[in-house]
Amino acid sequence: MEFYNFEAEQLNGKKVKMEEYKGKTVVVVNTASKCGLTPQYEGLEKLYQKYRDEGLVVLGFPCNQFANQEPGNADAIQEFCEINFGVSFPMFAKIEVNGEGAHPIFKYLKDELKGLFGKKIKWNFTKFVIDKNGKPVKRFAPVTKPEKMESTIKKLL
Repeated sequence: MEFYNFEAEQLNGKKVKMEEYKGKTVVVVNTASKCGLTPQYEGLEKLYQKYRDEGLVVLGFPCNQFANQEPGNADAIQEFCEINFGVSFPMFAKIEVNGEGAHPIFKYLKDELKGLFGKKIKWNFTKFVIDKNGKPVKRFAPVTKPEKMESTIKKLL
């Protein structure tokens, strides 16, 4: 399996094949609206705005598996992200990242890039960077601010 073989549903219900992002540097992140790390949306959006013309795309995947910090439905998540953080990067339907029901993209990324807790995702805002060829190259911890990923992203662009 490779990253481009997967697909996911956006908040608006549209199915998107990851192959649409071929040739781009991709950041995949599990998000939540009611988390102490939620302000990272701002940093992710800044990176996206700064580098999207050079081929960066950020993909947000809301997840409610950590202390029920993403309780809203698709409309509530979309509204929250736009109003509070001006999020313009693609946001996907709420998913699970751990356990039996984990989304296939996250199963794949956890297999490719293990973290401190092995194949588990520790918390909201775990970030995976994928190069232009679809190869996962780096995993960043939830507490790592998006701006700390900038040098890695610049090298891959």
